[in-house]
Amino acid sequence: MTSGEAEVAVAERKRTRSRLISGPGTLLVWLYGVMVVGAVSRSVYQIATEFDRAPLAYSLSAVAGVVYGFITYTLVRGGERARRAALVCCAAELVGVLTVGTWTLLDRSAFPDATVWSDYGMGYLFIPVLLPVSAIYWLRRARTA
Repeated sequence: MTSGEAEVAVAERKRTRSRLISGPGTLLVWLYGVMVVGAVSRSVYQIATEFDRAPLAYSLSAVAGVVYGFITYTLVRGGERARRAALVCCAAELVGVLTVGTWTLLDRSAFPDATVWSDYGMGYLFIPVLLPVSAIYWLRRARTA
């Protein structure tokens, strides 16, 4: 490989990586970053101070924070492999939001306190249910771009 071909390959990799955080991708990174801070800080405080009150709810909030963090990282990292990893995590996040959201509506006693995903994220302005749908759309679109 000549130095010119190497430079072209490096430029192509950079373009591919940056594609995930251009346009609407930038907003997704920002929103996921806010959700990381919200979910992690809330769960850390609740686990540290009142874990025995609602261990399932607080643990699920911590899991949500970790998922949000990983998705944020993959969006910033960019590249095809990161895009696929983010897509899988967003799908898992959506399944989690829908499962926990339905569970909290059907069995209130299972959750004495709310999680990030309770009632489909109503306490977070429904961002937890809208964010993975938006991210999945963006990530699928980024593949074809």
